[in-house]
Amino acid sequence: MKYLIAGLGNIGVEYANTRHNIGFIVADALVNELKGNFETQRLASVATVKYKGKSLVVIKPTTYMNLSGKAIKYWLQKEKIPLENLLIIVDDIALPVGTLRMKKKGSDAGHNGLTDIILKLGTEAFPRLRVGIGDNFAKGYQVDYVLGQWSKKETEILIPRVEKAVEIVQSFVTTGIDNTMNSYNNK
Repeated sequence: MKYLIAGLGNIGVEYANTRHNIGFIVADALVNELKGNFETQRLASVATVKYKGKSLVVIKPTTYMNLSGKAIKYWLQKEKIPLENLLIIVDDIALPVGTLRMKKKGSDAGHNGLTDIILKLGTEAFPRLRVGIGDNFAKGYQVDYVLGQWSKKETEILIPRVEKAVEIVQSFVTTGIDNTMNSYNNK
């Protein structure tokens, strides 16, 4: 069984520790825990790791957030991974900081990365792990907020939540989306 785990974010040091890059942060933590390494390949930084007999192709698209779909479609096809074995890890301003929520499918909810993935894949029916980054910004300052650095207080909340997100990804590949949703959503 092979899975594509895609952490969304933007490349470049100026984005390294921003709220929008939580997908990259979780992908890094997953690969680090499974003793893997990322290599720059076509359209993404890629690490192939094993977890309980499953092969995980973990990618961090290098296409920038708003063109994430191109990298995800390419790696799904290249690795011959079925859509139900895709997991997108994405930031979500509609959830409080550190909230983790699995979904089987859904709209883009105004997230440009998800918009592009839906457009490129031609469907909203793919699993995603939404990581709450909160919405503590004034009207008109959403871009500044999501591209802003984590506060000290947010970082303290986030560290154990990133570990929990890694656990959720591992649950997804071993027990499936339904069991993972039942075990972790609203907890």
